[in-house]
Amino acid sequence: MKRKVVVSAAITGAIHTPTMSPYLPITPEQIARDAVAAVEAGAAEVHIHARDPENGHPSADLSLFREIVQEIRRECDAIICLSTGGGQGMSVEERVSVVPEFKPELASLNMGSINFGMFPLAKKYKDWIYDWEKPFLERTRGFIFPNTFSDIERVLRIMKDNGTKPELEIYDVGHLYNLFHIMSENEGLLDEPIYIQFVTGILGGIGAAIENLVFLKSTADRLLGSDRYHWSAIGAGQMQFPICATAALLEGNCRVGLEDNLNIEKNVLAKSNADQVMKIVNILSQFSLEIASTSEARQMMGLA
Repeated sequence: MKRKVVVSAAITGAIHTPTMSPYLPITPEQIARDAVAAVEAGAAEVHIHARDPENGHPSADLSLFREIVQEIRRECDAIICLSTGGGQGMSVEERVSVVPEFKPELASLNMGSINFGMFPLAKKYKDWIYDWEKPFLERTRGFIFPNTFSDIERVLRIMKDNGTKPELEIYDVGHLYNLFHIMSENEGLLDEPIYIQFVTGILGGIGAAIENLVFLKSTADRLLGSDRYHWSAIGAGQMQFPICATAALLEGNCRVGLEDNLNIEKNVLAKSNADQVMKIVNILSQFSLEIASTSEARQMMGLA
């Protein structure tokens, strides 16, 4: 197959809050509708978190995930990647519960613990729609997102038992060394080629700079061997599209979406995830890069 680019869309996440954009999908219906529209715009994969439909707070409620997953599956053939990142304060058991319940083709897994700072966002807004938003953000000044080696191995076994391929989230170069150790010590736990996602731009992880993306890729090649993995990249915030375009030009894949960036251009809010998908599809077309369909993406990523 001629190499094509897999575009994924992270629909709502657990970082941005309702005050930040009126276009952030909150209810299961909104999240599913936005996901389907993103697929129609060119995304092969959709990355899913759930939120409380009453106030937009990130949620691990399986009934909310069920509504979202069922509606997406009913309306399109997207590759659904469910989050095991959840939101701050959720236990490992809460975060991974979506895997045995829905047996998704993909599920995200952070490859280590990380300071996950969202507190600078609290200074950008004066009036809040919901009382929980500002304290939620400010608490992250002292928040560590925990994923120990035992946590990672436990989640990987649950994914293996349920036929789910892990999307391995690399927030910093040390996470690649964590991955290398786990692959060396746990033969058969990860089916190759594995799927890695380089996450840049989160406060506490590696910055969203082209040089950092190239460094992550060269480190992965050196540690793992380029034939042992497929990869994608994220640029959180204003570097979203430069990082995505660079990843595609380096023969990787890319992720856009309102989880990573609320804007479509500087100081202009994206009205949907589909807006961002259409923009990256257009950018990549300027380089004569073709976009993978869902069936092509499944073949490229080694999914069932």
